[in-house]
Amino acid sequence: MIKIGMTLAERYEVLDQIGTGGMSDVYRAKDHKLNRFVAVKVLKHEFSENRDFLQKFRSEAQSAAGLMHPNIVNVYDVGEESGSHYIVMELVEGITLKKYIEKKARLSVKEAVSIAIQVAQGIEAAHNNHIIHRDIKPQNVIISMDGKVKVTDFGIAKAATSNTITSNVMGSVHYTSPEQVRGGFSDEKSDIYSLGITLFEMLTGRVPFNGDTTVAVAIKHIQEQMPSPRDYVPEIPVSLEKIVLKCTQKSPDRRYQSAPELIEDLKRSLISPDEDFVKLEDPDETGATKDISPQEIKKIRQQAHRRDSFDAQMNTGRMEEQEEYPPEEGYEEYPGEYAEGEYQEEYYEEYPGEYTEPGPERPRKKSGKKPSGNNRRSSGKKPSGRNASSGRKKSQSRKRNRYDDDVDPNMEVLTTILIIIAAVVVGFIFLYIVWNAVGLGQQDQEQGSSNVTAAPTQEAAAPTEAAAATGTEEPTQQAGNAIVPDVEGLPKAEARAKLEAEGFVVEVTRSNSDTVEKDTVISQDPKGDSKIARGGTVTIELSLGKESTQVPMPDLKGKTEEEAKEILEELGITEFESTGEEYSDKYEEGTIIWQNISAGITVDIDTEVEYKLSKGREFSLYDLDYTVAAPADYADGDAAVELVDPTYKQLWSTTTANFPVQIHMEKMEAEYGYVVVHYFVNEEKRVTDANGDVSVQIVRTQKDSAPIKVDFTRSKN
Repeated sequence: MIKIGMTLAERYEVLDQIGTGGMSDVYRAKDHKLNRFVAVKVLKHEFSENRDFLQKFRSEAQSAAGLMHPNIVNVYDVGEESGSHYIVMELVEGITLKKYIEKKARLSVKEAVSIAIQVAQGIEAAHNNHIIHRDIKPQNVIISMDGKVKVTDFGIAKAATSNTITSNVMGSVHYTSPEQVRGGFSDEKSDIYSLGITLFEMLTGRVPFNGDTTVAVAIKHIQEQMPSPRDYVPEIPVSLEKIVLKCTQKSPDRRYQSAPELIEDLKRSLISPDEDFVKLEDPDETGATKDISPQEIKKIRQQAHRRDSFDAQMNTGRMEEQEEYPPEEGYEEYPGEYAEGEYQEEYYEEYPGEYTEPGPERPRKKSGKKPSGNNRRSSGKKPSGRNASSGRKKSQSRKRNRYDDDVDPNMEVLTTILIIIAAVVVGFIFLYIVWNAVGLGQQDQEQGSSNVTAAPTQEAAAPTEAAAATGTEEPTQQAGNAIVPDVEGLPKAEARAKLEAEGFVVEVTRSNSDTVEKDTVISQDPKGDSKIARGGTVTIELSLGKESTQVPMPDLKGKTEEEAKEILEELGITEFESTGEEYSDKYEEGTIIWQNISAGITVDIDTEVEYKLSKGREFSLYDLDYTVAAPADYADGDAAVELVDPTYKQLWSTTTANFPVQIHMEKMEAEYGYVVVHYFVNEEKRVTDANGDVSVQIVRTQKDSAPIKVDFTRSKN
């Protein structure tokens, strides 16, 4: 257990505790070896007992220790003392970005972009070292006393997530990417998503998704559309809006692919904030059917063949029979390389993604010794250059002879047959439609509407027969009909679950409703208890709640009550009232001096606005009791003492030869004044008489003192 005053590793003297979190306690310590102050993060007891976690924790912390960047809280050391595991980190005096946002409500555009750029630069440095943060959020960003922005806890998040640490320990789910919520693979683009959410919060003062539970918030990251920050703060420039939306795309492929790309756009937004230069991928366009080049088809076939070949080896037990030899010194293995005896050249990959077909299986030789001679592994180096190519010449030649076009001949024949069958079926369908339109046209006119409904039924049968000819079956025929559940009035999640459980595809529309709560089903199509084909589409209409237009709150201060009402009514705000009056030295009587909602905040038009009016300057009377001392160079004789107001209007005066002089005044309107003394002084001067003789004489001259400011006190009566 860590105690104040103890020394860790005979080096770090623990001075005091400066913070605590879900995983650890943080202490300020003195590194006596390097004579500097550091932060020591000590794991809590419940995590120190988990060996798997500790191993991962130490490994990730040591990796993070290699990061040195101005925008990263650097890790210096990792250690253990009396069962307590700790990390020694750079000590940063400052405030977390989370607290900074809470303190300022929301940040200005320039400040938010500046912070985001520095965070992204820290992330870039980590990504360049193959370290993913996985927990970017305002709580893990520190703004130092000198204004530098630093990201902390790099690498530690991976240790925690790999050991199923709960969300309340790891941090808020409000910033987690969809792929992390699903428990899938996370990479650099996951950090970019979290930074996008953080930027959204800096700009708006709120997170985009909220809920009563962490699960509810997590689901919103997956299912709900990302709101635009301009919905809450309209003055956010369009370029920054697009940057936030691109960072927070559901699909990682549609986000910024690297931190430098994001930094470039952030810097450009500072120069051209209103320029629409950020390119967002259109899901409809990216999901459209595209032509595949012959090279792409070849690569797909190669990968499929490679997978099938590997599966066949696994099924036959070939892989289990192979002997494993440790690599010779200096040999570098790399992902995807297969190195095993004389078959090495058959499996060797020239570059990631290329497939070299394996040769026929040969009897294995088990000598109990490492392969040598022509064995490629014994060279100690990866084949490269011209030698590598010549070394594979034999197997590549065999590959080209056996698989010239990378096409299975049997598959080619089957494809040709299917094309012919499809052409025949299409021809029959075309002839049937023409015959039905020409031959039955007159019958339709004679029989009226009866054949209008019959014709589609006949037409629908043709594709079914055609499908049967090709060995397939229509989905509706295969699935059959099912009863549509009645989901009107149910919450969105429950309605979707009911419909999908019955095999229906759910589409969602939204509209405002004064009677149905938000995210509750208003109506459905088809209606409940109707029958449609299983796998069909059911459209549900969700409520957006009462229709409410949001507007930015204007600055009402200094406006008259009539002017303020006119401004509010033009915006559609009709609920407003005065809550009283107060004296004000700043605002004239009858004008607004306070409003309950600050200017610039986005509010609903049904928000009630309150304000206070100025009563003008408070009329008060003031008193003064003040003692005037004699000036330092006062000689003697009568002196005039006077008190004037700030405009130098005389409030009081007297003539006296006796100091000190007491001034007592009551019920004055001014809050302060000045005391001035007019007096005589004796000065030595050189005097020349009529004969030209010079002598020193005492001369009496008048002098005015510098004005002395005197503050008055408010009258008690």
